[in-house]
Amino acid sequence: MIVTTFPPLAASLFSLIAIASLLLAFVMLGSRWLRHYIYAFAAESWLIAVLSAAVGFYGGFPELYVIAVLTVLFRGCILPYLILRIVRPLDVAREVDVGLQPSSSLVAGAFAVIFALAVANHLSVGLGLAGTVAVLALTVMLSLKLIGFLMLTVRHEAVSQVLGLLVLENGIFLGAQILVPGMPLLIEIVILFDLLIVVACFGILVRYLSSHVGSTSALSLNRLVG
Repeated sequence: MIVTTFPPLAASLFSLIAIASLLLAFVMLGSRWLRHYIYAFAAESWLIAVLSAAVGFYGGFPELYVIAVLTVLFRGCILPYLILRIVRPLDVAREVDVGLQPSSSLVAGAFAVIFALAVANHLSVGLGLAGTVAVLALTVMLSLKLIGFLMLTVRHEAVSQVLGLLVLENGIFLGAQILVPGMPLLIEIVILFDLLIVVACFGILVRYLSSHVGSTSALSLNRLVG
């Protein structure tokens, strides 16, 4: 890890972008409108692209410029567009059945951030990185993973659940840009293309639910049929 080599200005910029990405995840938790989820995910992906470019600039990793462009193209443009194309024909604009109300989800998300901060502080002390941007990077990474799991648990629309998976993966990707910016370019590209497979599978699932069940809620899959 090279997080200790970043100048203070760079660390502050990385921290600002990471916090903004986390706030966008809370936008998803606090809303029941599906379009809000998609727009927040797109904005979060653009921020991660900016983060990749900034880490590449300050850390001397030119390959991260390629990752930034691919992130904007795939995460920020193509994936939101494909999800909107899937959702648009459906007569679903918002969550109807939720495990937790948006206000309760926000509270649960806040507790998730507190837990992530405690874990990050413990890990950073053990690794000798206390007081560096690594603490915030770990906190945001774990927080986004927990919020993604929370969305998978308390949201029942198929759109919400696939976006929960994407938010979870965004957390891993964001943390990796700061903690291990030297990750091989091929691995980064493979991760990006895997997301296309996730969205393709999501499109198949939504069409199946809509045509065979008449709903896009995961609650409709309450039994196995053979």
